[in-house]
Amino acid sequence: MKIYLDVCCLNRPFDDQTQDRIHLESEAVLRILEHCQIGKWQLIGSEVIDFEISKIPDAERRHKVDSLASLAKFGVTVDEEVEERALILEKAGIKSVDALHLACAEKTEADIFLTTDDRLLQNVFRNNKLTKIRLDNPINWLMEVMKK
Repeated sequence: MKIYLDVCCLNRPFDDQTQDRIHLESEAVLRILEHCQIGKWQLIGSEVIDFEISKIPDAERRHKVDSLASLAKFGVTVDEEVEERALILEKAGIKSVDALHLACAEKTEADIFLTTDDRLLQNVFRNNKLTKIRLDNPINWLMEVMKK
């Protein structure tokens, strides 16, 4: 199973854990990463993830998030195909960075794109033909997968 975690997910374990939702999402992300680390699932990286992580202002947090991202077994390069697809997604109302993430995930034929970004999820759910891959929140997806 190929999994694309956006930077919102990779940041989640380092957010304020006093809020129940954030704590649960953090636990889900960490569990997913554990499965990737033992080789049960494959974490997909990308130049977009690397770029977004490089923009994290706090050096300690940037290092922690980068260490989680380093679990990726392979990464996607932003090429002309990715850029063209991202432009189409952007015209459909997806923010530019999110559009690049989605285009990268599509290029690798990811089984799932996980995000904690409610706005992105709502945009994609409103137009379920917008993307070729499935998007979900890490909690919802992990609960579903663990039932199987």
